[in-house]
Amino acid sequence: MLRKPSSRPARVKDVAALAEVSVTTVSRYLNAGLVLPPATAERIDAAVRQLAYQPNRLARSLSLGRSDTIGLVVPEIANPFFAHLAAAVEEAAEAAGLGLLLCATLNRLDRELDYLERLRSHQVDGLIFLTNHHDDGRLAEGIRASRNLVLIDEDVAGTSVPKLFCDNLQGGRLAGERLLAAGHRRLGFVGGPVGLMSTDERLDGLRAAAGAVAGAAVAWACSGPHTPEQGRAAAAAWLALRDRPTGLLLGSGVLLDGFLEAVREAGIAVPDALSLVAFDDVGPLHLFNPPVTAIRQPVAELGRQGVALLRGRLRGEPAGPPLRLPVELVERHSVASPPARPTRKAIHP
Repeated sequence: MLRKPSSRPARVKDVAALAEVSVTTVSRYLNAGLVLPPATAERIDAAVRQLAYQPNRLARSLSLGRSDTIGLVVPEIANPFFAHLAAAVEEAAEAAGLGLLLCATLNRLDRELDYLERLRSHQVDGLIFLTNHHDDGRLAEGIRASRNLVLIDEDVAGTSVPKLFCDNLQGGRLAGERLLAAGHRRLGFVGGPVGLMSTDERLDGLRAAAGAVAGAAVAWACSGPHTPEQGRAAAAAWLALRDRPTGLLLGSGVLLDGFLEAVREAGIAVPDALSLVAFDDVGPLHLFNPPVTAIRQPVAELGRQGVALLRGRLRGEPAGPPLRLPVELVERHSVASPPARPTRKAIHP
């Protein structure tokens, strides 16, 4: 017969005593899905409810050899792209019955290597991993020493784990084609750090579009970290040009924020004097004045497929070739025909 519980937190042996079964039976039933006769299972369930028993997650993890928790490693969470991605991964993990540990590295190698070590020490079952800086070889070495890891958004050369990226080349080409269709022939690019896959591919796509039109070229490119400060620095460099490109691709929303602020302070009107296309489309670009034409990445799908790839890895599935998700151009009002008489005089802020 079930008895009234005591005031102290219940332990597994209390559940076993109340249900009149062994501790091993309770442990295997609660942690490993042991199939029991219905009457026995009901006695254990009733004892758990009456005692308000909370299983020890660490003990369960040791018993099963897994934590049922995955990690998401991102450079930062203030960036809207990473925030949207984290929400998508959280939703997909929950649907799969997995907990999620969110890890922000501040885009520092030492913190990235620390989270790889946490994976190796089994604090999580696997990692969905994003980096946003050029690797000097140490990150690749750490990834090669890790199991159950999926790279998304950016590549790390010299690794053979499952990989999932958006089609940056397609995005750069779509942006270039839109600017060229409006009549621009001198294009420019403001991108992320030199050596990042996304930076190189987006610029390559823009150049491919320009190369298909007579007299068109990517006349200027500027690279640096994905920050508003870098966007302002890129705007200063663009304003200092004597023959400025009239159509630009901005490699991220945070670069766009700083760039727009600086050119507006200099009296440059978009799209009258300058046409812009931005990557990501995760911020409120439709609320800008004017609303900004953008390359939209499928962030929610990136999160869902990242979790699916990691679950496959946890089941022992081998890494296949990198997967690419298509992007799309979202037409708004930041692209127009180039000015009849482009400004030739450099402006020095």
